[in-house]
Amino acid sequence: MTEPSTSPERPWPVRTVARKIADWINRLGDIWVEGQVTQISNRPGTGTAFLTLRDPAADVSMTVTCATALLREQPLSDGTRVIVHARPAFFIGRGTLSLRADEIRAVGIGELLARIERLRKLLAAEGIFDPRRKRRPPFLPHTVGLVTGRASAAEKDVLTNARARWPSVRFRVENVAVQGALAVPQLIDALSALDRDKNVQVIVIARGGGSVEDLLPFSDETLCRAVADCRTPVLSAIGHEQDTPLLDHVADVRCSTPTDAGKRVVPDIGEESARVRQLRDRARRALHGWVDRERRLLDALRSRPVLADPITPLEQRSAQVSALAERSRRAVVSRVVNERSALDHTKARLTTLGPAATLARGYAVVQRVDQDGGPHVLRSTAEAPEGTLLRVRVSDGAVHATVSGVTSATGGSGAETGA
Repeated sequence: MTEPSTSPERPWPVRTVARKIADWINRLGDIWVEGQVTQISNRPGTGTAFLTLRDPAADVSMTVTCATALLREQPLSDGTRVIVHARPAFFIGRGTLSLRADEIRAVGIGELLARIERLRKLLAAEGIFDPRRKRRPPFLPHTVGLVTGRASAAEKDVLTNARARWPSVRFRVENVAVQGALAVPQLIDALSALDRDKNVQVIVIARGGGSVEDLLPFSDETLCRAVADCRTPVLSAIGHEQDTPLLDHVADVRCSTPTDAGKRVVPDIGEESARVRQLRDRARRALHGWVDRERRLLDALRSRPVLADPITPLEQRSAQVSALAERSRRAVVSRVVNERSALDHTKARLTTLGPAATLARGYAVVQRVDQDGGPHVLRSTAEAPEGTLLRVRVSDGAVHATVSGVTSATGGSGAETGA
């Protein structure tokens, strides 16, 4: 690493620095430079003319000197785009940089249009013209920002037409140069100021008609990118309907003329009032139709038999309930009678088959009285030897007897008793 040629102990004089800068600049040689002409100074009787060459896309400018004959051959005016063949020169005495031109060519319309077309393709490839980037302006903005020339016809057209449609619309107007060298920076500054204003909800950039050169600022790349980066929707209203600067492609809405912008930025109060009346009429008719439909439905429900004469169905149901209750009562009574008859018949059979009925027909039941005191029915003479105590039950009581003898069923001796 080489040591610097200067130090606090060995500083360069100003003349040395100026000379070295001049040497570096002289190495550039002849160059071609493009820019926009401003501040032309061509005094009669002098051999040298002065003009400023400005870059419209940036705030950069340089002084150009040339022979006055060049300006007589090629008349120039402020805002003209030119291509200059020059040699950079650094004036050591004044410490200034300038271009010494020996040829100046005005950029023709064809070349300008070709450059605009190349720029259009470049921006389109980057997606700046994509319809999906475009935003819908608000229906009724709080404040409309307007960027236009001071006291211009475009400003009057926008304001007059917008206020004719919506008298209470509010505007924030930024007056700028709309052509020439100062147009692009002033347009960008005004656009930035309006975009920062929270009350401004839509921005209109308007200018009247003009030549291709007059409308060049609205095809400037820097302005197009500033509009693309703007957060607020932008309406472009440049020139006549056939004029289509690049700003028309970048803006969210393209208006054919400033008059068209005044009509599109706000709604028409007459049309909106008529629309409100129509909606009210539609709502009123819809409500009346709904009420009529529901009323007819209620009338149809009321005309039904169940609602027209609600007592008769109840009486019919009551009669049915009474008939069913009577049938149930008769069925129960019949069942009770039948069961009672069956019970009496069974009782009669039991009575007939019972021992009391047998005793009533003259029979008796003989029981042996044992020592344990328990009576046992006597079924055989063998069970009653002589002297056995017996209990003879008849229909109206019982008698006691003692066996005195036994007689068999065949006529032999059998049991005999004595009371």
